[in-house]
Amino acid sequence: MIRTHRFLLALSILVLASLACQALTGGGSAPEAAAPAPAGQSQAEPEPTQPSAQQPEEPAPAVSAGLGFETEFPVPGDASNGFDLGDGMISFQTGMSIDEALAFYRAEFSAKGYTEREILTSVTDSVFSIVFDGHANGKAIVVQAVDLGNGSVNITIRFEDV
Repeated sequence: MIRTHRFLLALSILVLASLACQALTGGGSAPEAAAPAPAGQSQAEPEPTQPSAQQPEEPAPAVSAGLGFETEFPVPGDASNGFDLGDGMISFQTGMSIDEALAFYRAEFSAKGYTEREILTSVTDSVFSIVFDGHANGKAIVVQAVDLGNGSVNITIRFEDV
């Protein structure tokens, strides 16, 4: 029970920080970027040059449409209001629903050879948290999302020792 409250508190703080940063930067205006990929598809990423036999090799970070910074994480084509929070953590908003975003990240990370750690998966109507193992750096990838109630979902992705 306490763990659930901590998760919801942490997620709420991330959402409030994202909204505060959005207000400080002038609202929903995003930097000019290339045309976004069709809904449900991420931007093309370069092929790894030497795949590892044990863990998937990560492609070099690429600028994601609507974010204005480089990330190795898959990002929906309609991503906006993005922030590079440092230490491999990003946050952005999308027009996808919670269910669409959950399906997107399960498909994207599974296709890269990562394994969902289902015991840490938490999904409700308005939030989700999923964890994937298998990154070359040995850390888990944590994806958390919250429905902002205005037709957008805030997504935060980070590396973490879980």
